[in-house]
Amino acid sequence: MDQSQRSLTTTATASRGYQFHPARAAIVDLFNLYLGRNNRQKPDDSIRDPPNRAQKRIHALNRDLPPRNEQFLIDFEQLRLQFPDQDQLRAVTESVLVSLVVQCSNHAPRAEFLLFASRSLSSIGYINWDSFLPCLLSSVSSAEMTVAQSGQALPANSSTDVSGNGQQSNTRASSSSRDNALSSLRQLGCKIVLIGLGFNLKPVTHIDVFCHMLNWLVNWDQKQHGADESDGRKTWRPDKTLVEWLHSCLDVVWLLVDEDKCRVPFYELLRSGVQFIENIPDDEALFTLILEIHRRRDMMAMHMQMLDQHLHCPSFGTHRFLSQTTTNLQVEVVANLRYSPITYPSVLGEPLHGEDLANSIQKGSLDWERALRCIRHALRATPSPDWWKRVLLVAPSYRNPAQMPTPGAVFTSSMICEATIDRIVELLKLTNSEISCWQEWLVFSDIFFFLVKSGCIDFVDFVDKLVSRLTGGDQNFLRTNHVTWLLAQVIKTELVMNALKSDPRKVETIRKIISFHREDRSSDPNNPQSILLDFISSCQNLRIWSLNTSTREYLNNEQLHKGKQIDEWWTQVGKGDRMLDYMNMDDRSIGMFWVFSFTMAQPASEAVVNWLSSAGVSELLQGTNIQSNERVMVLREVSPVPMSLLSGLSMNLCLKLVQQLEDSLFAGQVVPSVAMVETYCRLLLIAPHSLFRSHFTHLAQRYPALWSKPGVTLLVLEIVNYRLLPLYRYGGKNKTLMYDVTKIVATLKGKRGDHRIFRLAENVCMNLILSLRDFFNVKREGKGPTEFTETLNRITIITLAIIIKTRGIADADHLLYLQSMLEQVMATSQHTWSEKTLCYFPPLLRDALIGRMDKRGLAIQAWQQAETTVINQCTQLLSPSADPTYVMTYINHSFPQHRQYLCAGAWVLMQGHPESINGGHLARVLREFSPEEVTDNIYTMVDVLLHHIHMELQHGHSLQDLLMKTCTNLAFFVWTNELLPLDILLLALIDRDDDPHALRIVISLLDRQELQQRVKLFCLNRGPPEHWLYSGIFKRLELHKALGIHLSWKDRNPTFFDDIAARLLPVIPLIVYRLIENDAIDPADRVLAMYSPFLAYHPFRFTFVRDILAYFYGHLPGKIIVRILNVLDLSKIPFSESFPQHISSSNPVMSPPPEYFATLLLGLVNNVIPPLHINSKYGSVGECLNVSGRTSHNKTPGTSQPSANSSEGQKAFYQIQDPGTHTQLVLETAVIELLSLPVSTSQIVSSLVQVVVNIQPTLIQSSNGGFHGTPNSVGQGSGLPTSPSGGSTDSLGSSRSAPSGAGISASNFVSRSGYTCQQLSCLMIQACGLLLAQLPPDFHMQLYVEASRIVKETWWLSDDKRPIGELDSAVGYALLDPTWAAQDNTSTAIGKHKFFFIFYRFHLKSCLAW
Repeated sequence: MDQSQRSLTTTATASRGYQFHPARAAIVDLFNLYLGRNNRQKPDDSIRDPPNRAQKRIHALNRDLPPRNEQFLIDFEQLRLQFPDQDQLRAVTESVLVSLVVQCSNHAPRAEFLLFASRSLSSIGYINWDSFLPCLLSSVSSAEMTVAQSGQALPANSSTDVSGNGQQSNTRASSSSRDNALSSLRQLGCKIVLIGLGFNLKPVTHIDVFCHMLNWLVNWDQKQHGADESDGRKTWRPDKTLVEWLHSCLDVVWLLVDEDKCRVPFYELLRSGVQFIENIPDDEALFTLILEIHRRRDMMAMHMQMLDQHLHCPSFGTHRFLSQTTTNLQVEVVANLRYSPITYPSVLGEPLHGEDLANSIQKGSLDWERALRCIRHALRATPSPDWWKRVLLVAPSYRNPAQMPTPGAVFTSSMICEATIDRIVELLKLTNSEISCWQEWLVFSDIFFFLVKSGCIDFVDFVDKLVSRLTGGDQNFLRTNHVTWLLAQVIKTELVMNALKSDPRKVETIRKIISFHREDRSSDPNNPQSILLDFISSCQNLRIWSLNTSTREYLNNEQLHKGKQIDEWWTQVGKGDRMLDYMNMDDRSIGMFWVFSFTMAQPASEAVVNWLSSAGVSELLQGTNIQSNERVMVLREVSPVPMSLLSGLSMNLCLKLVQQLEDSLFAGQVVPSVAMVETYCRLLLIAPHSLFRSHFTHLAQRYPALWSKPGVTLLVLEIVNYRLLPLYRYGGKNKTLMYDVTKIVATLKGKRGDHRIFRLAENVCMNLILSLRDFFNVKREGKGPTEFTETLNRITIITLAIIIKTRGIADADHLLYLQSMLEQVMATSQHTWSEKTLCYFPPLLRDALIGRMDKRGLAIQAWQQAETTVINQCTQLLSPSADPTYVMTYINHSFPQHRQYLCAGAWVLMQGHPESINGGHLARVLREFSPEEVTDNIYTMVDVLLHHIHMELQHGHSLQDLLMKTCTNLAFFVWTNELLPLDILLLALIDRDDDPHALRIVISLLDRQELQQRVKLFCLNRGPPEHWLYSGIFKRLELHKALGIHLSWKDRNPTFFDDIAARLLPVIPLIVYRLIENDAIDPADRVLAMYSPFLAYHPFRFTFVRDILAYFYGHLPGKIIVRILNVLDLSKIPFSESFPQHISSSNPVMSPPPEYFATLLLGLVNNVIPPLHINSKYGSVGECLNVSGRTSHNKTPGTSQPSANSSEGQKAFYQIQDPGTHTQLVLETAVIELLSLPVSTSQIVSSLVQVVVNIQPTLIQSSNGGFHGTPNSVGQGSGLPTSPSGGSTDSLGSSRSAPSGAGISASNFVSRSGYTCQQLSCLMIQACGLLLAQLPPDFHMQLYVEASRIVKETWWLSDDKRPIGELDSAVGYALLDPTWAAQDNTSTAIGKHKFFFIFYRFHLKSCLAW
């Protein structure tokens, strides 16, 4: 739903609400009197009379003059006294005023009176501008849409709400009169907005007005698309009325972006696209605005040169936020959508260009180098496939001519090709230096395969450039077969096969491919990688030999002959009945099997599947409730294929193996083993770019008839929920998955009996919603109430609170969408949140929800009215001697309003003695209920039992006894008879945290031995949390033991990973949130201590730790912070070495030393910020930085991230699934550190700012004192200009420079970074801004305070004795050519201080504004 539609819907709803208010007629009459309108004619006269009679009716003119304007307020005050509800009167007045504006805008005297009335009513508080302006602008848009659709002019009395004497014209108005009417309407709307801007409005109101104004400006000539175009006119000058509203609209825009008021940041104009209007009118005022936008964009580009034209430094962990309105644009609008080169659509987003703009970038230009820097960083940091697909252009040779332009594309095929070759050179240099980097090659091969298969690399062109690069310089540079192995990975892709078969340059291309072959001689010949690289040339020769007969003469016969050894090895291995035991293969066998996967993928795939099926099948034991005679066969368990073997298989084999496993898993006649499912999941995790598939879409296409089978749906849901959730989030497909699973939830929630699939799907949705880190549509279509359950609706609101508070609102459009989203969610939910929960909500969300009425009292009243009937029914149904036939009578004939009280009635009958009721009957009835009815029963029972406790306390009963009886009763439901899902029961209880007993009951349930034993059994059977490392045989629990009687019942499909305990993984964190909100710190600490081993299985535990620290920042004692941190596997998190000392400090008032903060920023420079490059054609400094990063971290004891750049090399995705990339891990770890420090926000921000302000003077002074960098330091190069001789060193001066630089070892820092001191200082600034952008708004506010103070202390503001010429020279030198400031020691302070405001205005705009 786009902005205008949302606003119109809200307006229509409000208008209908006040249409029949008794004050409306009186207000209308008062306005008509002053407008000079006769209201004696009833509004429906013309409707009742026939047309001919209506045409003949003639009214005499009313020549009575209206009263003087000054009398209006006096008359209105008299009217106001007649109605007691002043709020409703104000709302009705606003509604009438909006209607009159639409009707009277084309009548100048009446329009002037409406302006007067607006000012007058506002002066006495009878206009709430925050509600009035959005309503007004929406009504204007509605009127414009009506006119555009009907082709008629604005009617004089278009609304039945307001009476008047204007007779509607029955003839179509001319085009010019229609245009004049629209112009007058916009003109009056702008004048009223200008009045409203004189008051203190909410940010969302400013944004709403801003968006309407921009929409009017961009579509100023929309009227020409109608009749005017048919006239064939080529040119057109705007008329007077259009110019007037255009200028008024511009006045509004200038007021909104006024920097003194900060209503809307000018940045919104930079990214709005106004400057790209194709048909700019001949108007100087509008041209002035467009010129100012371009001027500021150019100024931004100048300042960005200080950091090598690149401030985007994507961590690839934060997705680009897409506008909520983009999906509703017309196709031609989307096709022409353009993002300017300097845009920041997300907190860490990549630069976005239009496709034409990307193609126009010249090789060797600054924009080209900036693009390559970003791509090189991406090839090292491995962003998600979703990121690549959004920013890449398909190579021209593969592009379909009919394909539409790509709006968000940034990088052309030539850029990708060059950056890919750079990465290959980096890896070859690492390999030649005998640094183990096999993991880097594996990760890169996954991305390379993805890029080639997607058509983003022209393969023939790539091979040609790669040959030139590798053979143009050092002939001995290519010493290994890694390049041959890399090309062998993609040789079976369709595009490459076509190129090698039909491209005119195929022979030359194949000759060049063969030229990469080397005789690989390793010091360890039995190493699997050495064996693979030794035989890979033979594999490629065999493949080329089968491709094209015309190229066989170029092949090496020795290599072809060597290929026979592969067949001989396989023949020897497969002799007789003996099968290759993949769990006991030696290194040589592993290497040979990898080789075999490149030559004979199909037999190798079949061999793996045969191994997984080698233990045979057995009959699945049926439960006592199953009455079918059909036998269910299941594969016996074996060990899953280990990652060490899967990692080296060819990508072609992996694709075949995945498809073959899918046939067995989803279309086979035998239930697969857990090992087979685990192997399938490991394959998807090991190549997240090349093998990822969206399961619901993919399997529906491959097996369209299978989705009707419950077993297939259950298996897919289990795979997704317990194995692949991080993969979906990494790929940017978690929202799509949420929509797919929501369909299942919506289909089953009202269906009787399907509890198992429903509860699993609901649990998947819980995890998915809680995993979201940016705004989302609650429905794929974007309209109407959600299809969520009550539980999911509540979790959605909690997730919104966490997102807004911990990550901010990145796009102004999200503010406009938020209200509609809340309406969609709350349309089907009756819940209200407690004051303690709401006080931690972000203000934006809290204000929207705080007015909801708590209907718990009504629910209790309804229970009391139905209690007698319900207890009577429950007595007949649940007494120990109850008639069994009454069960079906109750199921088929009881009323729905009574069925929702079944569990509540059972709970009352128990009276602390659950054995006194017939659990079997209760179980039968609950199984016949729909899942939605069971959920309603749980929420109702919780309200009733809490009410019952309060009533019993009033009768003098002991609270301890009551709580004990309550827990005993609930244990009957959950464990004794396994009737109700524990996760929903716990969520229902914590959502009643405003009751003093609810959370105590939750703690008691978590403390019970039944649950403790269940969790321990789960951890024992599941194996280690890193399931991909498990080499043993998985144990499959019996269905009823895993899920309980209620969920298993008559189901025959066995579980794979599902378990009742596992359903609690998304619930335990929410319980901790709720305990902290209620100041129950000790219980929260105990829950975390008790369930930390269990939370190790949480798919997003790192995100949980980061978000809870940010959400409650400033409210958590040190004890609970340490407990939260212990949820993580601390040995695998790259914390600073001194971090444990600081969080356990005995003197928390003292801030850590500057060395700590500088080291923290250095970790970001080395691991997160894209490395600087001198010139891509001479190679990159990445390999030098990579080597220095590896070695220096082993030699320097004070290193920030000891495990980040260790000798083990790059981490694969499956090793860091949360947060997903190494760059994001390092960045978020730094965030966690700062959020955990026991010092104030002001101390942290002040320390960081002082480091970046003084780092360059400190480094330069150290350099001047004799330190000049390390051998690995990279010079600035000759491409940058040198400083003019007139530069003054006084700009280094700051009153705080000397003390802040103390404690930082400059030489140590420079040596550990691999940069020169000048480069390092700029990158430290960049790292500081990037880090602060991730932190809560408290940090942002403090940053502006600190930055303002520092700027005020600078000599050019504080020293008025300096000559004006010196000031102009220094400022102009530093700001107009900041490339010098990046390398010189004369004017860096000015550049840095100015840079503070530039950088943070961009990166922190949303967090500050909202």
